[in-house]
Amino acid sequence: MDDQNKNLILATALSFLVILVWFVLFPPPEPEIPSEVTTSADLTPDTPVAAAPSAAAPARQTATAGDTRAEAISDAPRVPVSTDRLEGSISLLGGRIDDLSLKDYRVSLEENAEIVKMLSPVGSAGAYYALYGWAAGSGLDPSSVPGPNTMWDLTAGDTLSPGAPVTLTWDNGAGLTFERQIEVDDDYMFTVTQSVSNSGDATVSMAPYGILARHGEPTDLMNFFILHEGVVAMADGELTETDWSDMPDFAFSERDGARAETTQVEQNGWIGFTDHYWMSTLIPEPGSAFRSTAKYDDRRDIYQAEVVLPTQTLAPGATISAQSELFAGAKEWETIRNYQTAGVDRFIDSIDWGWFFFLTKPIFWLLHYLNQIIGNMGWAIIGLTLIIKAILFPLAYKSYVSMAKMKELQPQMEKLKEEAGEDRQKMQQGMMELYKKEKVNPAAGCLPILLQIPIFFSLYKVIFVTIELRHAPFFGPFQDLSAPDPTSIMNAFGLLPFAGPEPGSLMALVFIGILPLLLGISMWMQQKLNPAPTDPTQQMIFAWMPWVFMFMLGGFASGLVVYWIANNTITFTQQYIIMRSQGYTPDVFGNIKGSFGRKSKPDGE
Repeated sequence: MDDQNKNLILATALSFLVILVWFVLFPPPEPEIPSEVTTSADLTPDTPVAAAPSAAAPARQTATAGDTRAEAISDAPRVPVSTDRLEGSISLLGGRIDDLSLKDYRVSLEENAEIVKMLSPVGSAGAYYALYGWAAGSGLDPSSVPGPNTMWDLTAGDTLSPGAPVTLTWDNGAGLTFERQIEVDDDYMFTVTQSVSNSGDATVSMAPYGILARHGEPTDLMNFFILHEGVVAMADGELTETDWSDMPDFAFSERDGARAETTQVEQNGWIGFTDHYWMSTLIPEPGSAFRSTAKYDDRRDIYQAEVVLPTQTLAPGATISAQSELFAGAKEWETIRNYQTAGVDRFIDSIDWGWFFFLTKPIFWLLHYLNQIIGNMGWAIIGLTLIIKAILFPLAYKSYVSMAKMKELQPQMEKLKEEAGEDRQKMQQGMMELYKKEKVNPAAGCLPILLQIPIFFSLYKVIFVTIELRHAPFFGPFQDLSAPDPTSIMNAFGLLPFAGPEPGSLMALVFIGILPLLLGISMWMQQKLNPAPTDPTQQMIFAWMPWVFMFMLGGFASGLVVYWIANNTITFTQQYIIMRSQGYTPDVFGNIKGSFGRKSKPDGE
């Protein structure tokens, strides 16, 4: 086996191994749904920063997790929320932002599919909501500040929409008047301004807070190891990601009354929950210090992300206030980038770019703008492939030139083998001298393959993680490039009048679609630029490799398979042209014909 074939087999084996590892899926655990929702714990004062309360209180004492979402929504007076992109309502009980749906996104591609529900009230399955308030400081009774069960009055506005804020008010009857103004922009950002006026004769102290609460783990967890789902937080430039499964392992905190992990942020930061495509985030004003806490209450199976700002002192006749923002919506790159430009520190990192972020970010940026120019994500992926191949062309040129020279040296290498006989050291020394004399690098042929590995993973990350690929159409049956190929050999790729196997099933993996088939053919054609190796083991590896990859990648996102087909096609064209320019004309049709011919038997048999 010569060095060129060794390097090629090594690079192929590495590619195969890494792709196989990335293809492994972790099966999702059965979600645990709490049997009932109990009332919140009392506030626990803390000096100098007051502690945030639990957000576990129900909307009504009669509400249970088995109630429907509609029943839970009707359980309290509400203020409608209506924008071009959002619809929902705010509960006056607790002033919770707990009913929010995304108008631009549907749960599936089916006709009349429901729009995506982002937040849900206490009492519905999978309750998920934002709660704001003031934690009582030292010397102030917790009943003097509004809590999760406080009934607020609507004193300004009737529907929350861009340019039309609403104001909620609550008087504690002891000289303190609490006011909460809520605004929303054209996308997914809410601005919450809390203020307290003191008409009494005593100085009091309290700390403003914000809470995001989720009852139980999300039921639609991907549980795919390349995707982070759970808490995502930024603290003075340092990003922290905590999976749902890791939160029950937090150390128990006496102050929080639950398992918690707390970070003191000095200037800039945020914290929230991230799903595959959706995210909610608490964002204090830039430049302000706060306490950031990720918490799991194992008694109630409630996950919380909290922001507690420093305690403020309120003198008689004075007013104090605090402003923060709440992002609740889709993780759209351009929208999140605009919020980062407006002052949210490193907000773009809330998207899970992965270990190869230095490749993933620019690849997505380029893909995003190609899609804007072309107007079709499938063609944008092909355009991206062309650009990547153009950038790597100088290296590919040197590689293919080296491969062509290796072919020219084949007779001399065979002669060296005959002269060396069983003396492998002599043969290796002779080949090294030959390479040096002819200025050939035998390792150059595998460099383009090795470089494709991080690019492949980065593009896979982009296609799997970013919402811009979700339900992105190409043509015909390919209406979601983030999903596997929907066609199947079973029904002749849609020509026969019955459905193919269920996507994601073993049958779908076996009865592959048209894209994986084209992938296997393109890899097979690329092999035929060179004659089959004489070694039987190499012959077997090369013969099976395209078809093994075809079935392996058949369950991957169709957008990734489109990239791989385009990449193979461009590579075939480049290699053919470059090798011809070096005086070596690949006998493609002869190699194809030879692969179907009978194996020759050694003399004497």
